[in-house]
Amino acid sequence: MKLPLFLAFFLAFAKSDASECHGKPSATARPNANPIQSGAPRFVRSVKNAKLYTVGQGDEEVALVHLWGTPYEMGVAHGTIMKDKTTLFIDAVWNYMEEQVAEAINASVPKFRNWFLKDLANLGLEAALDLEIDVTKPFTGDYFYEELQGLAHSSGIDVKKLERIHMIGELTKGQCSMFGAWGSAVANTPSKLLQLRALDWNVDGPFKNFPQVTVYHPTTGYAFINVGWTGWIGSITGMSVNRMAISEIGVSFPDASFGSDSRFGVPFTYFLRDILQFEETLAGAMNRTSNVERTCSLLLGYGDGKSSEFRGVEYSASVANFYTDTNLEPEADWHPKIENVVYWGMDWLCPGYNEVLSAQLQKFHGNITADVTIHEILPVVQTGDSHVAVYDLTNMIMYVSNAKGDNEAGPLYAYDRPFIRLNATTLFSEVPSV
Repeated sequence: MKLPLFLAFFLAFAKSDASECHGKPSATARPNANPIQSGAPRFVRSVKNAKLYTVGQGDEEVALVHLWGTPYEMGVAHGTIMKDKTTLFIDAVWNYMEEQVAEAINASVPKFRNWFLKDLANLGLEAALDLEIDVTKPFTGDYFYEELQGLAHSSGIDVKKLERIHMIGELTKGQCSMFGAWGSAVANTPSKLLQLRALDWNVDGPFKNFPQVTVYHPTTGYAFINVGWTGWIGSITGMSVNRMAISEIGVSFPDASFGSDSRFGVPFTYFLRDILQFEETLAGAMNRTSNVERTCSLLLGYGDGKSSEFRGVEYSASVANFYTDTNLEPEADWHPKIENVVYWGMDWLCPGYNEVLSAQLQKFHGNITADVTIHEILPVVQTGDSHVAVYDLTNMIMYVSNAKGDNEAGPLYAYDRPFIRLNATTLFSEVPSV
């Protein structure tokens, strides 16, 4: 897809983002009254190195895929057991990206990062994505490309198309929320560490039609659960057998403390998967973060249920700053420090959402449970429109909700829909078919 050359002129004079986000939750937001679904996974079929189950009832049903083996073997198994849906998803995402590129060029606040928009104007979509692959590949583990080769081999999808689509996280801008709560914040609950990951990103594209929970059982590294979509191998939401979990927020409204971004480094969806697959402790995750070649501005969250510790991370090419409840930033009256809680609502500089999120966390302080988060915090803050994961890292339970698909009924946003309870200990104990 070649874009008109005049777009380069437009991009050269495009204005930067505003100093802070101006959105806020609706004053009429109400709790989520839907019961949590807790039924056991239902077996569908198996192939070599893969099993397919479904979880959830009715319109909440989601594919649950187990994969075993080397990166290439897991890719082959994924593409074999989910061949039709993978093809539909990848084609739909590519078509959607072409549509979004044209819209983003004319937006006052672009959905894509500025350097990518300039490449689009001069090179076209395929070449711009190939350039992004080329500049990140030297920093990226070969195993990601091996897995995509396996996925391409069994699904029949062009491997270059798969590689290009897996750059989407690095190029787009989204708003999300997170918190980690421990100690006094959960004192009256069965959990010693509770973590939220709310994805506020895209509900008008094809992603909501292809939700998938993938349980990786790799030959190298540790088993982990990846919450995403069919045919997607990067990580933005997930937890590992080591009681580790990740949260992530794309930063559109930073301050000077973030420094600069870079396109030369590990794509963050691959980096976060490395945290899940290869790190056993919070200290290991922090060390990897400090030493990796970082790219775009993000807020990350790492929970470790073994030590009941949580760290928030200010992440960019320039900095890797770690936060607890005592040094939490930004310092503002709309972002008060809360004992034994680290949190951010929608962005770094986002007063409207942080005010409401902090108020809900303070209201339920001492009694912050998964149930309270699902029914009282998320729907009032109105965060997690695309998907949500709530991690009980003490009891190894994950609660997941996804946005309404095109052919489904009920509320659109994930935070207003029923959640599915997943027993991670049971999922990690699954064995491959003989």
